[in-house]
Amino acid sequence: MALVVKNDAFARRAVPASGSLPGQVLPDAAEAGARPRPREEALAALYHGHYAALVRTAVLLVGDVGTAEDVVQDSFIATYHAWWRLRDTSRALPYLRRAVMNRARSVLRRRAVADRHPDRPAPDVASAEEDALERSSVLAALAALSPRQRQVIVLRYYAGLSEAQIAAALGVTTGSVKVHATRALDSLRAALR
Repeated sequence: MALVVKNDAFARRAVPASGSLPGQVLPDAAEAGARPRPREEALAALYHGHYAALVRTAVLLVGDVGTAEDVVQDSFIATYHAWWRLRDTSRALPYLRRAVMNRARSVLRRRAVADRHPDRPAPDVASAEEDALERSSVLAALAALSPRQRQVIVLRYYAGLSEAQIAAALGVTTGSVKVHATRALDSLRAALR
């Protein structure tokens, strides 16, 4: 694959002769081991000259040094990968600043969403032994109820029926269902304390 390299005042640009991607810079045999390519040189100069100022800017935007350093590092990586898009490589610093601003805004948006939707603490889950003991104590308390009270509680709280549906199922009035439910709950509270 032939590659024609043009020199201009700003940077060396590779012009693909055929078969290569746009903006792809391939070193020729003479410079393969001799020195870094222009993109690496330009980014190294940007890094050494502007890294600290970009981090200070990012700190003012995102509020902490660690995140600001991540933002700037990610911006340098993105600029490295998007170098072929720069028509004028002397505009690399404004491009890099814009990348820092955009990434800082993204961090702030993610924080705002996270603040609106805080993580809920995990519910306290009883161990299997505690769960079995609790279940056995509930079953024992249910067994101590009268048959009618037990039927009302099971139909109401385990089957999810309304008072009218329970009354129809048991053949009693809704007032009777209410009385049995109230007495059963009082007995269960006393037994499970």
